[in-house]
Amino acid sequence: MMVAACLDCSQACTACADVCLSEDMVAELTKCIRTDLDCADICTTTGNILSRHTDYDNNLTRAVLQACGTVCKACGDECEQHAGMHGHCRICAEACRRGETACNEPLASLG
Repeated sequence: MMVAACLDCSQACTACADVCLSEDMVAELTKCIRTDLDCADICTTTGNILSRHTDYDNNLTRAVLQACGTVCKACGDECEQHAGMHGHCRICAEACRRGETACNEPLASLG
C-alpha cells in the first residue's frame, strides 16, 4: 500500500503541475507547481526505494518515509488552498493526504 500510495501521489502531483501550467492564472500557481514537482520527485524515489526488498536498511527507510510524509503534507496544504477553484488541485491534495498517511503510519513501527 505504501508504494502504491507514493506512486499514485507522484502521478497526481505531476498531472496537477501540468494542468496548473495551462491555467490563465499560472503566475499565482507558481508555488503550487514547484511543490507538486518536488512532491512527485520524492514520492517516486520513495516508491522505488520501498520496492527493493534486498539489503533492507531501517535508517534509510525511516529517512525516505519522513521526507515523503513531509513533502506530501506541504503539497497537500498548498493544493488545498486552490482546491475550491481548481479540481486538479483538489484531486492532488487528496492523493497527497493518502501519501502522507501511508508514509507516516509505518514510522512508529520503525522506532
